[in-house]
Amino acid sequence: MNKTTNPMIIKKNNTETKNIAKKFLLIASLLLFSFSIQAQDKKAKDLLDQVTAKVKSYNNIAIDFKYSLNNSRENINQDSKGNVTMKGNQYVLNFMGVTKIFDGKKTYTIVPEDEEITISTVNEKDDNAITPSKMLTFFNTGYKYNMDILQNVKGRKIQYIKLVPLNSRDQRKEVLLGIDVQTKHIYNLIEVGKKGTKTTLTVNSFKTNQPLSKNQFTFAGSKYPNYYINKLD
Repeated sequence: MNKTTNPMIIKKNNTETKNIAKKFLLIASLLLFSFSIQAQDKKAKDLLDQVTAKVKSYNNIAIDFKYSLNNSRENINQDSKGNVTMKGNQYVLNFMGVTKIFDGKKTYTIVPEDEEITISTVNEKDDNAITPSKMLTFFNTGYKYNMDILQNVKGRKIQYIKLVPLNSRDQRKEVLLGIDVQTKHIYNLIEVGKKGTKTTLTVNSFKTNQPLSKNQFTFAGSKYPNYYINKLD
């Protein structure tokens, strides 16, 4: 005797099969997406590690840069130029008419407009202390990151890495770090604030292992006889 299969049962089984297939495809897609993100993160970390290693391999670094600050809401557009010479944690920074010298122990901030010099001691163990040298390796802690767009800038391939601060109190929404793929040097740094402010630091010249004066990072008070000396500690 032939048994007749209930059409309702067939329809129910087909629906369940389709649902199971959809769930499987969804899970598979999520797994593939997760794997892709992990691969992206690994690529980003590998590139950042190469940048750090390259920076540490130089005896000294001299950079000319352009700094731009933009906020369309407040109608603010400012451009400034500067330069910095670094050796280890020592540096001489010239920016917006102010010179900062760090000899490894103390920072000397020289303001010609006010004829004033501020002297302060820097705690090298303070992770929050911002120095030019740290600006080239700041990305090693405190961020989650992944690969972003690859741009062609005047024949140079610039790979961007998007960094998002882990600290929720950080006023920056994200940071885009542009890296020259060939040289592994930082090309630019774009910070996007939560309130709409965007600052961009672009490296115009990146020179390494330059001949430096023996007193390159030494403050000479004799050059500023009429300046007011402000000692903070």
